[in-house]
Amino acid sequence: MKKVLVILCVGFVLLVSCSKENDVTEGIETVNPITNKQSTGSSANDLLSDKKFKSMVIEVVYVVGFQPTSTSINNFVAFLEARTHKPNGINIVLRSIPSPGTSPYTNEEIVAIEETNRTKYNTSDEIAVWAFFADGESARNTSSGVVLGTAYRNTSFVIYEQTIHGLSNSPFKPNRSVLETTIITHEFGHIFGLTNLGTALQSNHEDGEHPKHCNVKTCLMFWSAETGSGIGEMVSGGTAPQLDAQCIADLRANGGK
Repeated sequence: MKKVLVILCVGFVLLVSCSKENDVTEGIETVNPITNKQSTGSSANDLLSDKKFKSMVIEVVYVVGFQPTSTSINNFVAFLEARTHKPNGINIVLRSIPSPGTSPYTNEEIVAIEETNRTKYNTSDEIAVWAFFADGESARNTSSGVVLGTAYRNTSFVIYEQTIHGLSNSPFKPNRSVLETTIITHEFGHIFGLTNLGTALQSNHEDGEHPKHCNVKTCLMFWSAETGSGIGEMVSGGTAPQLDAQCIADLRANGGK
């Protein structure tokens, strides 16, 4: 059987303009979108703690026909609740958009889709996250490797849902909700600053050969989630892998639970 390399990417290079961003009015409060356009992992403490933001809103936008399962969304919220201090809650805003029609998607096109469709930005006490579920594949796919998701800003990530559909819910392939949960939470782990991506290490557990990943084989942030055979092994028990004790210790030291 041909093995397919599966890649979960952390960030990509963005060209940032020095000109002032246009302010957005959120109800009666004016917000500046530039706070949501920083490097991956740089808002880890804001996401984990309640020092500045008391609540979190996740704007989940999907192309019609590529909605993540309700089980995956529930698992995602449970993952966030287990690790963050948000006394005023975590709110999911779920909506669809028509296909942008540009698949395979380049990095620049993913950014442009967010720029066009994102409506939720940080306010004085609520931090906002953008999650896009695409109807196509990444332009970075090759004959031997596919990209399933990318955390590319401090509060932004994309999931290549069409690719996930092709790798799940059939004989000898994992359950779609389990695979989605694994990819979503792995990417959000990077947004949380794991591993050594904005959340400081409390112990030496970054994989030297696979930077920004944990060296514990059973951990959600282990690099083998990025290989076709590896991710199959990680979800073979029918549940998504969890963060190991060392990754949790890192998050707790940065304001999380």
